[in-house]
Amino acid sequence: MIKLLLTTLCCLYLTVLSGNAAPDRPNIIIMMADDMGFSDIGCYGSEIQTPNLDQLASGGLRFTQFYNTARCCPTRASLLTGLYPHQAGIGHMMNDKGLDGYRGDLNRNCVTIAEVLKTAGYGTYMSGKWHVTKQTNPDGSKDNWPRQRGFDRFFGTIHGAGSFFDPNSLTVDNTQVTPSEVSDDFYYTEQIARMTSKFIREHVAKKPDEPFFIYNAFTSPHWPMHAREKDIAKYKGRYSKGWDTLRKERHQKMIEMGIVNDQWALSPRDPKALQWENLDNKDKTWFERRMEVYAAMIDNMDQGIGKIVATLKETNQFDNTLILFLADNGGCAEEYGNRRNSTAIPKEKLEPMKAGELQTKMQPDKTRDGWKVRTGHGVMPGPADTYMSYGLEWANSSNTPFREYKHWVHEGGISTPLIAHWPAKISRNGDLDSTPSHLIDLMATCVDISKANYPKTFHQNQNIKAMEGRSLLPAFAGNGNRIQREALYWEHEGNRAVRAGNWKLVAKGRKGAWELYDLSRDRTELKNLSSAKPEKVKQMAGMWETYAKRANVIPWPAQKKKAKKK
Repeated sequence: MIKLLLTTLCCLYLTVLSGNAAPDRPNIIIMMADDMGFSDIGCYGSEIQTPNLDQLASGGLRFTQFYNTARCCPTRASLLTGLYPHQAGIGHMMNDKGLDGYRGDLNRNCVTIAEVLKTAGYGTYMSGKWHVTKQTNPDGSKDNWPRQRGFDRFFGTIHGAGSFFDPNSLTVDNTQVTPSEVSDDFYYTEQIARMTSKFIREHVAKKPDEPFFIYNAFTSPHWPMHAREKDIAKYKGRYSKGWDTLRKERHQKMIEMGIVNDQWALSPRDPKALQWENLDNKDKTWFERRMEVYAAMIDNMDQGIGKIVATLKETNQFDNTLILFLADNGGCAEEYGNRRNSTAIPKEKLEPMKAGELQTKMQPDKTRDGWKVRTGHGVMPGPADTYMSYGLEWANSSNTPFREYKHWVHEGGISTPLIAHWPAKISRNGDLDSTPSHLIDLMATCVDISKANYPKTFHQNQNIKAMEGRSLLPAFAGNGNRIQREALYWEHEGNRAVRAGNWKLVAKGRKGAWELYDLSRDRTELKNLSSAKPEKVKQMAGMWETYAKRANVIPWPAQKKKAKKK
């Protein structure tokens, strides 16, 4: 009772103290989901319950042609810096391939949004997944950890993936900690949202006249499929008709909502996908459970977003806070922990972990209380002693109506929802905006609305690369205002693309043939026009080559040759 009274008094104090953020310098919160497909939230066509995101969408703006970079590390580098990822030094993942575009660490020729907004008087905070440095050892270099790249406070993980109940590299500011040091009943998604709310309250109490910037990077719904049983229970039986039926249901709903054009045919099912009707009942139950857990993870993330919104309202910051929500890449078809015909690891009790022992492995060997972590066909995901993904078939549904997945730069790999909500400035309540735009635009947008100065030099007079993006403010305003740019570009693992207007040129791998699509008529990329329009292919391929040279994409890093089977 005393704890409840103190919490209530604290909220009342903060509400009285805070007032509104100055209307000419709003608060900014960027929220990002991890490995979530284009159609995975309610306001973009999903059956998954996301009432808080849906409410933000109905009171704000939904972009239908917003893009990421198709993979986690490059996306985070691009979002944070307003550059294409190779320009920031992260053209692939967290390994140094010996070339400036592929160092696996944010370089010093770029600045983060936090570094720029900090110079304009913003408080800067981060909660969640960092994953833009190869330096993850708590006793090693921390030069590229969040506190050293412009953030006043940090809670989260430096590494890219891990258990939701016991994540590796769990960090407060610059110190790695165990879950028990943070929460009695730890679940990472909930704690990320909880810490964002904590940062808001602390900032408003200490700096009521200054705006804040928060980067809230969820790891949900990235594998492993870990969720609370109460959240999983909501979806019991919902996926009993299988992935093909789900794709058709979502596609129809997306057409009705105006998210996709009814002229864009639903892409064919993935030929590698299993046939639902050919599965036996035991396998169906297992596949259903995987999607039930995935849905529960998104559901729980939405609950956390609701609590962040409630905190903004409690502290009188909601009306003048720009909230942006997006995903880092398309749905993930990686079959982690459940390869076809893999044998299920049986349940087994081992020695518990020692008190205060840090978790150092992406995939733990055991839980803190000593249960061996299990993978394999038939292991029911959800609890802490399991570790697996939801698989190709459900990822195909996540990316409805598009082709391909995370890794590839066809529309299924790079298309993301973007919800923009800002009551003080965005009055297009519930509108859809088809402006083609990209992660690179977030830095430009933050600089524009914060009235910050983007620097030419930083980090002890290092030259800083110019922003690549454009401010989204014209789209926020509507009124027919357009964002002007030559083109948008992509490269990841040799997968390449350029979009100029409604034309998109795309290829798989360094040696893959260029494919040409008119996205106004065929955004699902089913009618390749490269043979019919060779001059357009030549022109756009030249544009891509020019970009690749100036943006550190080429020269390419050396590729490892696969050993020939004898």
